Amino acid sequence: MSDTVSRRSALWLLGGAVTVAAAATGWSARPAHASGHRVEALLSRLTLDEKLTLLHGADDPHSLGQAGYLPGVPRLGVPPLRLADGPAGVRVTRHATALPAPVMLASAFDPALAREYGEVIGREGRALGQDVLLSPMVNLIRTPYAGRNFETFSEDPLLAADLVAEEVCGIQGQGLIATVKHFALNNQEKDRMSIDVRAGEQTLHETELRGFEAAIAARTGAVMGSYNKVNGTFACENASLLTGVLRDAWGFEGWVMTDWFAAHSTAAAIGAGLDMEMPNDAYFGAALKRAVRDGSVPEALVDRSVRRVLSVMDRFGLLDGSAPPRPARDAAAGARTALKVAEAGATLLRNEDRALPLTGAAARSLAVIGPTGALPFVSGGGSAHVVPDRAQSPLDAITARAGEGARVRYALGEDLFGRALPATAVSPGADFEGQHVAAGTTWTYDGTLTVAEADEWTLVIHYSGRERPVVLLDGTDLFPLAPGYGEYFAGGLVSAAPDGLAVRRATLRLAAGPHTLKITAKGGADGQLFRLRRITGATRAADVAEAVRVARAAASVVLFAYEDATEGADRTTLALPGHQNALIDAVAAVNSRTTVVLNTSSSTTMPWLERTAAVLQMYYPGQEGAAATAAVLFGDCDPGGRLTQSFPVSDERHPVAGDPRRYPGVDGVEEYSEGIHLGYRWYDAEGVEPLFPFGHGLSYTTFAYDDLEVRAEHGGLVVGFTVRNTGRRTGIEVAQVYVGPSPELRLDQVERALAGYRRLELDPGDSRRITVRIAPRSLSSWDPARHGWVLGTGRRRIEVGASARDLKLTGYGEVRVAGRR
Repeated sequence: MSDTVSRRSALWLLGGAVTVAAAATGWSARPAHASGHRVEALLSRLTLDEKLTLLHGADDPHSLGQAGYLPGVPRLGVPPLRLADGPAGVRVTRHATALPAPVMLASAFDPALAREYGEVIGREGRALGQDVLLSPMVNLIRTPYAGRNFETFSEDPLLAADLVAEEVCGIQGQGLIATVKHFALNNQEKDRMSIDVRAGEQTLHETELRGFEAAIAARTGAVMGSYNKVNGTFACENASLLTGVLRDAWGFEGWVMTDWFAAHSTAAAIGAGLDMEMPNDAYFGAALKRAVRDGSVPEALVDRSVRRVLSVMDRFGLLDGSAPPRPARDAAAGARTALKVAEAGATLLRNEDRALPLTGAAARSLAVIGPTGALPFVSGGGSAHVVPDRAQSPLDAITARAGEGARVRYALGEDLFGRALPATAVSPGADFEGQHVAAGTTWTYDGTLTVAEADEWTLVIHYSGRERPVVLLDGTDLFPLAPGYGEYFAGGLVSAAPDGLAVRRATLRLAAGPHTLKITAKGGADGQLFRLRRITGATRAADVAEAVRVARAAASVVLFAYEDATEGADRTTLALPGHQNALIDAVAAVNSRTTVVLNTSSSTTMPWLERTAAVLQMYYPGQEGAAATAAVLFGDCDPGGRLTQSFPVSDERHPVAGDPRRYPGVDGVEEYSEGIHLGYRWYDAEGVEPLFPFGHGLSYTTFAYDDLEVRAEHGGLVVGFTVRNTGRRTGIEVAQVYVGPSPELRLDQVERALAGYRRLELDPGDSRRITVRIAPRSLSSWDPARHGWVLGTGRRRIEVGASARDLKLTGYGEVRVAGRR
């Protein structure tokens, strides 16, 4: 592939990316126009009640643990639909391949790999009894605090567009219907159900909408509307989005569903272009039937939505039985792709004095430190969480890779799950380490917790029942139910103990002396097991001391740090949670060969950076993350990832810092006042230095760039240059091409925008001539006065390099309207 931009543009010309994907899979969805007669015949026979069953969710009598269900119309042979979550794998009650988080996939800058990623999910979705995948997510990374940044791709519109198009092709090429989400401007979790997001027309089209447009060009079967309002109107009843943009401008032929419980009206929503309410029937059930009967909603609108649903079902062979048989799940193939993606997305941020790869004495005497060194951190929380067949711990993978004769020692460093309460601290005594409550009974405790000296305590409850034990300390409920859906969207790591018990925490400062402790635990229908534990300043100090002791005795240290993000909650700081920064400082102070491995969702501040030898960003690396981490640490593969988002220096220096109107919003309104200057574009416009720039990532070898040539072609530009491996190892480089503003446009423009890229692998001494074609769309701006794209003609600056701030070559090309000289 010579150019990722032209690949995406070609999807428009082909008029159906599913057909393209089918060339490799042997199955093809029929063209949209081929299903018209069958759908119309069905529609004419459906009663109003039957039509409505196709427009709202229902309870599945034979649930497979999926997120949504439509019962179909058995009388006419319309089958049910099962809809599963799946940004990084298929989320049902059965095991599935847990792929690396989409942000790690994106870090590979490899659209072909995105297709393979989609193929795994598509195949497994059908194998696990699903018909519709509620993925991929293509909202841009706008604020570093957003709780779902790990579920999406990038802060850059072009990269996001390229990847989502290929992933949709991969998913649907296996016969599973894809759902691109969340349309639109769902870029934060804070107040996501109600926030009114205000963005100008140019901002919308040049940033957020580009990825959705690419998914529509790839013929995604469904679109999910977001919770938030867009310019004053809820997205799921926003006619300018659902009809004006999706249908009229882009020609979308599939159906639009709500996010779960995101419907707010009946007539307004269906009139605006919403087709399906999920997961229930509050607005599109009896209420819609009444609206049709009283004439406030024409039945033609119901027919329009039903037609859209049936047309997609028929396109995938679900109405006439022509869909291919459900395949057997291929866990081994899924695991191979999971490993491939984790290795390709591993991003080396720092590597002083060639600390990595581990060789010689550094590879034979190792300290592994941190809770996620011994616990596999597979997935983020919420609807993205996937339970795999297996997941090895990094400690085991590193120990195995270090081999016989190597000494690998482990220290916890940062306790996640607590230690037993001292028997002397509670009166009367009780079995807080494993209290069993029989089914149908209630267990109570009324006693005293005595604290020897004032300290910060974190009390940790582990429990197995549906109803969490109530723990009152000095009359305060330590573990109240989270508001809204927060109770169901816990993190992927810290909310479950290694033995599977659910976990919640409460941190508070306790004065020395006695405190009243009351506990009520109900056994429910199945009985319950619970534990009550504690983490204190004293236990933390002991953990750090042990980590320091182990680190001091080792030739090198691999310290695993974590941040556990989830749907439904934003981060409150970019700092690592808990006391991990202090742990890293303490360990690095006694061992200068400390590598920090980050299992985090998004950008992280690093006050300890200069005291470490290396930093490896592994995000949430899926079930094969341990093997991939070990492979990169020991140099079995080159770290192939590059940052798809800018990393800020601090909480005070990033695009939404210091302006609550930008984030999290004021009086229910959030303003995208940065306009088109999102991510690295903002750093350029404001002259702010990031901690690490967009596109950054190190290799174990070095590369040189030369021989830049730029020429005009068909309203676009063709950029040629040579990349040479100047080091001693085979390595991965991601060459990036950026374009500067047009001197002839009187519109707001960015200083530089990604216009193309190439991922390449080169042996030592080898060179390769690269050609990147920049499509006219990447050279155009959205003109709100014309409500359309305008080509940015004139002399355009072209920069080529290894990141948005590491630019090796600069040249210029003359952009002309096609056909003009």
